[in-house]
Amino acid sequence: MAGVLPHRAWYRYHFTLQMKESDNSRRSRRGSGAITVRDVARLAGVAPITVSRALNTPDQVSPDVRQKVLAVVQKTGYVPNRMAGGLASSRSKLIAAVVPSTVMSVFMPTIEALNDTLFGAGYQLMLGQSDYSAEREEALLEAIVGRRPDGIFLTGILGPSQGRTRLLASGIPVVETWDLTPTPIDMLVGFSHADIGREVARFLLGKGRRRLALIRADDERAARRADAFRAAVARAGHGPVTEVNVGASRSLRSGRDALVRLLEQRPDVDAVFCSSDLLALGAATEARVRGIAIPDRLALVGFGDVSFAADMAPALSTVRINGADIGRQAARWLIDRAEGREVSPRVQDVGFSIVERETS
Repeated sequence: MAGVLPHRAWYRYHFTLQMKESDNSRRSRRGSGAITVRDVARLAGVAPITVSRALNTPDQVSPDVRQKVLAVVQKTGYVPNRMAGGLASSRSKLIAAVVPSTVMSVFMPTIEALNDTLFGAGYQLMLGQSDYSAEREEALLEAIVGRRPDGIFLTGILGPSQGRTRLLASGIPVVETWDLTPTPIDMLVGFSHADIGREVARFLLGKGRRRLALIRADDERAARRADAFRAAVARAGHGPVTEVNVGASRSLRSGRDALVRLLEQRPDVDAVFCSSDLLALGAATEARVRGIAIPDRLALVGFGDVSFAADMAPALSTVRINGADIGRQAARWLIDRAEGREVSPRVQDVGFSIVERETS
């Protein structure tokens, strides 16, 4: 506290002296009491435009003037209004992202790479979480567009909706990710969920598995993987594929419960494709409790190759997506567009790979 009192005393003394100069001075602060650029200019003894230059284009002022302005900024706690500066330059240096989840999430490498690349170029990331809800995603997009960021990052693709219409009308650069479509809003970095479903089915059938099943969450991308998986099994002359849908729950507990339900429906199941590694971990845990040998009696394949997948016992076979590459590419495209550079081509398929480990 000893260091705080002198700071406050300095602030009260100098600010009070300056505020007494005129009635205009008394009205210079906002009703909220926020320190303004005019307040900083008055305390530093310079013009407001000089404060702006010292903070935004320091090469346009002398080192002494910049130091004087920075000293006042540090003492008063002033934060520049980036929105006002963005309106003047048509650039906010802000990128907004909407992701389904950040908790034990397969999307974390993408978010981290996106943030790191943007930060290195002087941009800030604003993150919104939709919880896999289309309604919440719509509300987030409405709020984001109103703030006019330099670019928008989406996890997944937007079909016909008010959100898609709003984004098309906004003119803001948009990158859709973690999916593929022939009709992106603007730019797209992703992969085919249908291809994943087909390849995992072929992989398990190639291992001699014939009584296949699915454990999945209730989201559109997982549904497309499941549809393609079932179709591939049917084309190979096997089936039917038993499915357990865990709804919105994506926890280890829901994976355990799903395997219980699956065994009740089909006790002889010999392979399960799970829509996430966390669900697969839950299924593996329940199998171990029940004495079901993995992979001899039951094979498991997850999705995402999250950090714990290789460290499970037995280690989890899964589908690997290079999420970091998606984040870096999306960030580079958004930076290019924000700075007036053209992006071509605007669609990139990063592909996927099946990582075979001990559970299969």
